[in-house]
Amino acid sequence: MRVVLPSALRQYAENRSAVDVPGATVAEVLESLATRYPDLRRHIFSDDGRVRKFVNVYVNEDDIRHLDRREGTALTSADVISIIPSIAGGKPASTPSGGGR
Repeated sequence: MRVVLPSALRQYAENRSAVDVPGATVAEVLESLATRYPDLRRHIFSDDGRVRKFVNVYVNEDDIRHLDRREGTALTSADVISIIPSIAGGKPASTPSGGGR
């Protein structure tokens, strides 16, 4: 199964933009990926073994959170999985300083 990796995760997978790993479901493919590239595990899975809250996983164009079986979604050889971590942060907006203290 083809898994597309974002640039932020490629350093944990030999700098590859995509890899092929075995699996019949999304969960199996993600586990195969983490087994092949152990440094990826902590970026994909939380300590309880679930996909991290801020990691978005897509099967083709569909976010697995909107699929009936989520990680249990069955895959075909034509499917492509994309992993997209949410990026947050940045500098807070400036606020004008108030009157004298």
